[in-house]
Amino acid sequence: MSTNKRVLLVVNPISGGKDKTPIIDHITKRLEEEKKELRIYRTTGERDKEELREIIEDYEPHRILIVAGDGTIKLVAEILKSDAVPLGIFPAGSANGLAANLDLPSNTKELTDIALSDNFVLLDTIMINHELCIHISDIGLNAALIKNYEEGNIRGKLGYFIQTIPTLMKSNFPFQFKIDNKGTTLERQAVLLAIANARKYGTGSTINPHGSYDDGKFEVLVFKEVNFSEILKTFSENAELSKDFVEIFSASEVSIECDRNIPFQIDGEYRGEVRKVHAEISPIKIKIAVPQKKATF
Repeated sequence: MSTNKRVLLVVNPISGGKDKTPIIDHITKRLEEEKKELRIYRTTGERDKEELREIIEDYEPHRILIVAGDGTIKLVAEILKSDAVPLGIFPAGSANGLAANLDLPSNTKELTDIALSDNFVLLDTIMINHELCIHISDIGLNAALIKNYEEGNIRGKLGYFIQTIPTLMKSNFPFQFKIDNKGTTLERQAVLLAIANARKYGTGSTINPHGSYDDGKFEVLVFKEVNFSEILKTFSENAELSKDFVEIFSASEVSIECDRNIPFQIDGEYRGEVRKVHAEISPIKIKIAVPQKKATF
């Protein structure tokens, strides 16, 4: 178990519509028992980046624990810009895609054991349209779904499910994409184009079965059609998807052009409509505490 003394706990009070108090109380008690210093920062949506940067520079934590969703994890990573400070994740967002890919449990005691351990992975990140991505970004149907979810009133996975049919009915798909992969240009018609440094969405859907989060590359996934039998397959851990359903290739840098403005999201947060997307592997890596079986560093 790590002997690091100063711990910063970052909490998003509203993420996922969940009460974070039991988790905070458990972490506080545990750190008191281990005689570690603790400072808590609660995000407000206003000046979080500036305030957190000042706290990190002043407090110099040895470890940062995050009780929130992927957006807050990304916020901390953008401030750190390195793997100097390990992160411990307590998934408490709406979908928690990163946690799903790292096989983090839901039990608070187990999460605390993992978050304070010295079992780590070094996660690649992607820079997409000048914004850091730690998980999955996409253009098309899923981004439209996230937009509708954010405009709805029901949080969590149920909220996504409720918005699925309205999204399919309203979306004007398929879309036309031109993909430039280091000089090789592909033209594709698709309902969704994803840029993934992970295997699955937070819903548990495995869209990138052979993806790796630490190989210096990401995958571009071109979903050609809405095929419900293939979509159901993605909820299997060892999904083998038809090439008629999705085309997958690895890259370290791509430029994508769309035939019109199309919904776009990064790490589960809607970013408006775009016609151009540029993605490349970022030099920033994230050091995250994980279960022993996942540790690679």
